[in-house]
Amino acid sequence: MKKIIALILIGSASGYFGAWVFNTQKTPKVASEFIANNYSDHMAQFEPLSTIPIGELAEGLSDDFVSASRISTKSVVYIKNISSQVYYQSFMDMFFGDPGKSTERISSGSGVIFSKDGYIVTNNHVVADADKLEVIHGKNSYMAKLVGTDPSTDLAVLKIEANNLPVIPLGSSKNLQVGEWVIAVGNPFNLTSTVTGGIVSAKARALNIVNEKFPIESFIQTDAAINPGNSGGALVNQKGELVGINTAIISRTGSYAGYGFAVPVDIVKKIISDLIKYGEVQKAFLGLDVADLTNDIVNRLSLDVSSMEGIVVRSVQSDWGAAKAGIQEGDIIIAINGEPVNSKAVYDELLSYQTPGDQITIKWKHGEKIHEKSVVLSNREGTTEILKQEIYNSKYLGADLEIVPKVELDLFDIEAGIKIVKLYAGGLLAQLDLEEGFIITRINQYKIDEPQKLVDLLSKESGRVRVEGVNKAGVKGYYTFYLR
Repeated sequence: MKKIIALILIGSASGYFGAWVFNTQKTPKVASEFIANNYSDHMAQFEPLSTIPIGELAEGLSDDFVSASRISTKSVVYIKNISSQVYYQSFMDMFFGDPGKSTERISSGSGVIFSKDGYIVTNNHVVADADKLEVIHGKNSYMAKLVGTDPSTDLAVLKIEANNLPVIPLGSSKNLQVGEWVIAVGNPFNLTSTVTGGIVSAKARALNIVNEKFPIESFIQTDAAINPGNSGGALVNQKGELVGINTAIISRTGSYAGYGFAVPVDIVKKIISDLIKYGEVQKAFLGLDVADLTNDIVNRLSLDVSSMEGIVVRSVQSDWGAAKAGIQEGDIIIAINGEPVNSKAVYDELLSYQTPGDQITIKWKHGEKIHEKSVVLSNREGTTEILKQEIYNSKYLGADLEIVPKVELDLFDIEAGIKIVKLYAGGLLAQLDLEEGFIITRINQYKIDEPQKLVDLLSKESGRVRVEGVNKAGVKGYYTFYLR
């Protein structure tokens, strides 16, 4: 009996001990076997992606962000746009010259220090319509001079009187890769020196937000948070190098919704250099109107294409470089200087690096044949000279005017015209509801080819007046007014 009881006790003790060992060793043993079997069955052909522990990888990335933030934040400034707005009690007050009531309006944005002696790059829309511009850097405040603007890229250059400013290091947007980590530095909602992080989500993104005839839209897309006030700020890589100027967001609310966009720094370098040196951008033209190659375009133009690579030529302007090279309507542009061209955004960006007089190599497809030739680029007047924009200001008309350049005359198929560059409240043209960018070609059948002729005709005419022209969309038409 005693032996039986002893055996029962020993068996029970052994069972409890075995259960304890099983429970304490179960999880790691099962996990280890699962991983080994899974690797053996499904992943034996792959090498490990990295031997760096996740914690160390995250720590290294954090260090890069800290270093990049330290380098870039000291080169980003806060910009105040101060302007006056005039409010009229009624339309009659405005028409008969009542001075109205003036109020001060202040908006803000960001900028990036481009040179030690005070040149600053920002967005054109940050400085638009400013009466005064104030730049705040740390605890210092400066009144800024507007050096020049380029609406086609939404860039502008300011100058402050200062020395030994911390210049931001310049990177390369061409070498920037989708998926690469970046940070956005700016002053959203008046919160100065704000840093947000993300990755490059896409490149060469066109948004159709630049309201100009020859826009250059080849944005870097990022998911780094960009909000109102970030405009004109810096997009930098992990080295703290500038790779873009933050410009726009896509949002239904006006605040960050996951998508931010920046002008690539390789475009910025050329634009800023021209504005500082010449006061305006020396744009290069091929004499082509191109479009992305889509199924709709292929069907509409009855194109015979074997692939959707390249961009289609919609029209060719005579006497320009492309026409002289033999490029025709319906041809497919596939490369410039050896760089593949698969979108209009890429085409515009590659041309934006060039200056009139530069020679590029262009490759295109005509039917089944591939052609490649060198082409000399021209300025807006069809020559290779350095040009300076000449603006005529008329207080009577309340507008800044310019003679339409040859590139637009050829594009719109018009003989001559005067473009409204800017309108001022209370001026005659603003009262007639004409828009900035509208090209006036004739007044009561009289051809308009000089600004002074436009002023003389409108100041002398009375009764019914017919104004013919071309709007910003390139549509020809006319307005009818009655002048006293």
